[in-house]
Amino acid sequence: MTEIVHNLARVQERIAQAALRSGREPTDVTLIAITKTHPAESIVAAYQAGVRHFGENRVEEGAAKMPAVHAAIDGPRPKWHMVGHVQSRKAPGVVEGFDYIHSVDRLKIAQRLSRFAQEAGRKLPALLECNVSGEESKFGFDLQGWEQDVTRKKTFFTAVEEMLTLPGLAIQGLMTMAPFVPDPETVRPVFTSLRRLLDTLQERLPWGDWRHLSMGMSDDFEVAVEEGATLVRIGRAIFGARLHG
Repeated sequence: MTEIVHNLARVQERIAQAALRSGREPTDVTLIAITKTHPAESIVAAYQAGVRHFGENRVEEGAAKMPAVHAAIDGPRPKWHMVGHVQSRKAPGVVEGFDYIHSVDRLKIAQRLSRFAQEAGRKLPALLECNVSGEESKFGFDLQGWEQDVTRKKTFFTAVEEMLTLPGLAIQGLMTMAPFVPDPETVRPVFTSLRRLLDTLQERLPWGDWRHLSMGMSDDFEVAVEEGATLVRIGRAIFGARLHG
């Protein structure tokens, strides 16, 4: 667990330096520790070192760990973020166990999440997952080349307008996953494109809440912070390699 504390300190320092390089305050960026495949003990160690936001890729895995984590900590309950793709049938589990969802990637799942959140008497903070890189293996609204593609842009904005009216969802920004590449500078245009998309939404739909850009993971988070990320999703750089899966 000492290694987790050391890794965390290094990641936080790198986030801070990236923020300062781009003229931002380090406090503008929230670290979400991604705990996929890692046990409750590792999560507790990160919590004790100061992390308050954790992310999971699978609803069931997160639900299995949360009780053990909550029982082991002495302090405020951490915030849980669903960052993975969510099938329609898993929507109730997201509403029941998670504080945020980063991966709303279609109108249908937004509607289902809103319905279950309403039934639970809550408004679920949500981010819209956007595939701006065009990578076929990635989920998200298809927005490759959105700047030049009028039809693609109009289709997305129409869906966003409808999602903004859903009573059980609080849309708070955008999320993307960049391609995995050896040189993080290669994916800077992906992050720039998402930031520009957020700026465009602020202009076109100013009544929306466009506070967050969730982008950047272990291999590229510094570039993402330089390009405006407010939420970075980091697992391996804190916890080490995934234990399985």
